[in-house]
Parts: sequence; structure tokens; C-alpha cells
Amino acid sequence: MKIIIAPAKKMIVDTDNFVAETTPLYLSEASQLLARLRQLTFTELKALWHCSDQLATANYQRLLKMNLTTDLTPAIMAFTGLQYQYMAPDLFTTAALEYVKSNLRILSGFYGSLRPFDGITAYRLEMQAPLQLGQTTNLYQFWGNKIYTALAINNEPVIDLASNEYAKTIRPYLQPNEVFIDIIFGQLIEGKVKTKATLAKMARGEMVRYLAENNVQTLTELKQFDHLNYQFQAPLSTPTKLVFIQK
Repeated sequence: MKIIIAPAKKMIVDTDNFVAETTPLYLSEASQLLARLRQLTFTELKALWHCSDQLATANYQRLLKMNLTTDLTPAIMAFTGLQYQYMAPDLFTTAALEYVKSNLRILSGFYGSLRPFDGITAYRLEMQAPLQLGQTTNLYQFWGNKIYTALAINNEPVIDLASNEYAKTIRPYLQPNEVFIDIIFGQLIEGKVKTKATLAKMARGEMVRYLAENNVQTLTELKQFDHLNYQFQAPLSTPTKLVFIQK
């Protein structure tokens, strides 16, 4: 199976504990985006990033010095948001690391599609940012079907543990025979499934950990996930939407 997750805004640089093993598939496209971002003024970048003056200043300084080929951190270790904290990839066994290398892909507005040990630099660019480049008016147009193509789906389900913002780079290009599985983490409130973003991020990280540590290969095995008191709910699910409710 292929598992897709979103990146995180929070990133670190760590070139000591883990070594980048591969180069991002779309490094040329990332270089184009970097050149375009450097054409923008501080005010334009702050608006694009939707962040405070303090964060904008730090990211602006980083942008000016950014190098896509040196001081690289493996993608799965570079992101440190809530989902990645609960995934805790730095504690993975060798077998679990091999599993994510084969099955996990991180979708990125800046790099497109990342394998776990692709070497990357810290950046800030969300997929929904309205960045214009050439004839394209946003990043969805810029990336087109490239992120989908990089998945290289081969008669296997795609497990969506990303946000809708990033899953939208895959869905439009799926072929009729390709299975895309939405994973819903929620709470049952007054008979309705309600999803809380923070809890969902935590659960997505836990599920990646569960899949990797248990070498999960089938949907039947995936449905056994029970971390953070979640349980699969067959009556609320469909063949392409698996619902997990927290007790």
C-alpha cells in the first residue's frame, strides 16, 4: 500500500543523527519555486505565508540563504509538527524504517512528493498558497499530476492520512481501478461523527507508527488499529472511507 501524509510547518535541521539517502524527485521544480519566492518582497511573502512578523522575518532570512543541496535533513525527521511527534520516526526499528521507505510519501507544496529519506532543507510554503509562477496561478496548477505520478500506484490502495489540502493533489488523477481510502478519526457526538483537527493529527501519526511497526499490508490489518482509544466502526464506514471513533 501507499500512505500519504501532509508536511508540517514546524521543521528542524538535523544532519547528525540521520543521513539523507536520496534526492527529492522534483528538485528542479523546487528550485523554480525558490527562485520565484526570492522575487517577492517581504510584505508579499508575509501575506503568502499568513504568519506573524516574527515568523515572517525568520523565514525571510532563511529564504535568502537557502541551499537545496547542502545541510540536508531526511524529510521524515525534518518535520516536527504534531503528527510527526506522535509518529516518532526517530524511535522506529530498522524494519519500521524500511517499511516507511517503501510505503510512505510526504506531500509538499515546495518539493511535491517526498520519500522519507529524501534530503531537504527547512522551508515554508503551504500547498494552498496562491503563488503564481509562469502560466500557473497556484501550486495545484504548478504541480499538476506530478505528485500523483510520483506515487507510482501499482495495484495497491492509497491510504489517505493527509489533510484535504494535500489529498487534492492526488484525487483528480486517480484511475478508475485505483483505490483511495479516506481515514476518518472522530468522536461520536449526538449520533454524528465529529472530527477535531488536533486529535486527528495525533491519530494520523499514531497510525503511521502502527502500520510501520506491524508491517501492515492489508486493509483488514489496518482496521485493527486501536491506539489513542480509537476503534474501527464498520457501520459508519464504506469501502473507501474507514471511520475510527475514539472511546
